[in-house]
Amino acid sequence: MKLLNMAGFFALVPTLVSALEPITTSLAFCGAAVMWQLFSPASWLKCRFLECCNMKDTLDIPALQMALEQKVFGQHLATQVVLKALNAYSRDKQPRKPLVMSFHGWTGTGKSFVSKIIAQNLYQRHEARRRFVHQYDAVLHFPHAEHIKQYKEQLQNWIRGNVSVCPRSLFIFSEMDQMPHGLIDSIMPYLSDREAINGVYYGKAIFLFLNNAGGDKITEVALDHWRRQKGREEIPLTDLQSMLSAEIFNNRNSGFWNSKLIQKNLVDYFIPFLPLEYKHVKECIQEELRYQGHQEDEDLVIKIALAMSDYPSEDRIYSSKGCKTVASKVNLDT
Repeated sequence: MKLLNMAGFFALVPTLVSALEPITTSLAFCGAAVMWQLFSPASWLKCRFLECCNMKDTLDIPALQMALEQKVFGQHLATQVVLKALNAYSRDKQPRKPLVMSFHGWTGTGKSFVSKIIAQNLYQRHEARRRFVHQYDAVLHFPHAEHIKQYKEQLQNWIRGNVSVCPRSLFIFSEMDQMPHGLIDSIMPYLSDREAINGVYYGKAIFLFLNNAGGDKITEVALDHWRRQKGREEIPLTDLQSMLSAEIFNNRNSGFWNSKLIQKNLVDYFIPFLPLEYKHVKECIQEELRYQGHQEDEDLVIKIALAMSDYPSEDRIYSSKGCKTVASKVNLDT
């Protein structure tokens, strides 16, 4: 029907411009074509210059891989899982359920940064990210546990409305350890394996949960490997994932305490972010110096990195804040 309407429109153009000289006629044709593209839903031109929902699964996996390898330090397990999960998911043209990933680790280990990289590769234009990437902070958006009934209704409406506008919506929930108990279970129907709910299909949506819970357990495993003189690359991913699933289900401060999302196996991947060592903090500092336009000063890098390596107190292997305060320390010392 759209093709017939377009054919009819262009059939009228020669009649309307027959009295015009060739240059004017050509401009009229070009102008009509541009206007048609701009007002046609999801047209290539509209998606190129304006905001447009990413309906054609244009996630650039090689670009995503490059960004993760070059910008994320010390998180080989996390980046491997994220890349494999998104690669498999992007090749499925009709997923049975949304992709659900839960990031776990200490603050400053890269959970928010990796979610930002995913968003940037899913939607390259800022305006598109503003419309189709949705960030929920538990402390900011759900501060009062006594209002949980209202929050559940709001959360369901937000997700339903946003997926109705753009099936390939990205939802990022940060500070999950501050989430009121039971709230996250309100979105369980949208994460399940089903074709549609009231005419809305959720299979192309992506959900990311960012959680400090589980960070201590991950650090215990990493520290145990270090004390046994084993490299962090030897840490088995399957053991960490099983441990995380049980840990956050039984942890009252995880946001997933006794959650049906865990019971029903609706979280596809539990992704561990390891504590950052001295060498990783150095890489963060070097990157921050480049970002701020400073010359790399090895003495300054070492000074800041040594001050940030503080856990455990007797060995000082890891930075308890990861790279969280690197920018402020660079500002202070430059």
